[in-house]
Amino acid sequence: MKRSRVIAALVTSLVAAGALTACSTGASDDGSVTVRIMSVKQLSIDALKAEIPGFEAEMKKQGKDIKVELVADILTDDQFKTKITQQLVAGEAPDVIDMGDSLVPGFAGAGYLAPIDDYLDKWDGWDHYYPQFKKAMVRQDGKVYALVHDTGVQNFFYRKDVLTQLGIDTSQPQTWDDMISRLEAVKTQTGEAPIVIPAGSAWGGGTWNEGFQPLLGGTDNEYYDLQTGKWDLGSSGWKAVFDLYSELQTKGLLPTQDLENPNPWEPTKYDKFPAGTLQVAAQGTWGWKFDWGPEGATPIPELETKVDTWQYPALRDGDKPFGWSGLGSGYVIPEKSAHKDEAMLLAEYLSSGEPLARQLVANGAAATRDDVADIEPLASEPKLLQAGEDLASSVYVSTGDGSEQIAQAVASATELILSGEADGEEAYESFVKDATDLLGPNLVK
Repeated sequence: MKRSRVIAALVTSLVAAGALTACSTGASDDGSVTVRIMSVKQLSIDALKAEIPGFEAEMKKQGKDIKVELVADILTDDQFKTKITQQLVAGEAPDVIDMGDSLVPGFAGAGYLAPIDDYLDKWDGWDHYYPQFKKAMVRQDGKVYALVHDTGVQNFFYRKDVLTQLGIDTSQPQTWDDMISRLEAVKTQTGEAPIVIPAGSAWGGGTWNEGFQPLLGGTDNEYYDLQTGKWDLGSSGWKAVFDLYSELQTKGLLPTQDLENPNPWEPTKYDKFPAGTLQVAAQGTWGWKFDWGPEGATPIPELETKVDTWQYPALRDGDKPFGWSGLGSGYVIPEKSAHKDEAMLLAEYLSSGEPLARQLVANGAAATRDDVADIEPLASEPKLLQAGEDLASSVYVSTGDGSEQIAQAVASATELILSGEADGEEAYESFVKDATDLLGPNLVK
């Protein structure tokens, strides 16, 4: 089933369930325009709140009377999708929405988002975006629908202090055999599973986005054809990753019980990793701030001394270790917004210069453009600057329609591995069946 049809079905049920809250305003009696911007993560909300006065003042200098209202609503990913779908279909969504890139193809394909190519062509900031990100922002219809303002590199974060105490080599593992050998040595000494990679149904879409897909980047990464919009479920990489999950599970290296709990990130990333009893975690750049930074979910004192990162060892013989990058979050404008021009001015302001540098630091993200590395406070963040440098050599595979169905099938198949019901080959076979059914014949090669 096409993702646009999935969203349409969701919309029908949601609209029938209750009334919607109006989220768009017109010009006021004094001639000013109010633009509403929505964010659902606390760190992002706090960062945006600090930037709004500067934008309003800058617009006044340019002779434009634009006021900004921040729609601050702390929501989970599923809650956000439900709420914003309601508002988009009713034409009542905020004028600017800070949206994770994985949702953009579906909403754009359903006609809910406005293309922004004409604005970008006239904006001097567009020339400073890295070419790979400009290319990745283009959707299957050849248009851009989201101005991506941050990104990150996903790697393995590891407790350098604990591994050093245990006498474990902390240099970059060159192969998965090397990595697994070290993990087994840790378990022998501690008696506990040493690594967490998102897996199973409880982790939801993160099993695909933060667990499986980065590993897949170290295999045959021709699993999605952006030109045809089809998924190649026969690509050799799928089974290789399921086999890896199976090996880690069989050897007791994954915290199975934690992964099967309702919020698996809490006992693993928010409890055991900060405590040092789980020593390796698949994680993105945001971990430096959002998870373990001073204002994060579970701060780790002396974080940059105790924690460091490894790149992913490749699953294909002869390939070098790599980082995995994605498009992070971007500002989108609803097709039915009455204030597209003003909304784009806000998106461009927030994606430039000091406002962007401050938000990147607040969210623990790397820049998608080449002209902010020397701007404070980003200039004083070596870990985020290093992530920005790593983007040049990172792996990224653009995907489109069907990503959510793939995520669902991957979560179900890895759940079978966690429960002991399937090995790697059996999990792969189950994945192919589920993904084929969920995607439909138009999206499968």
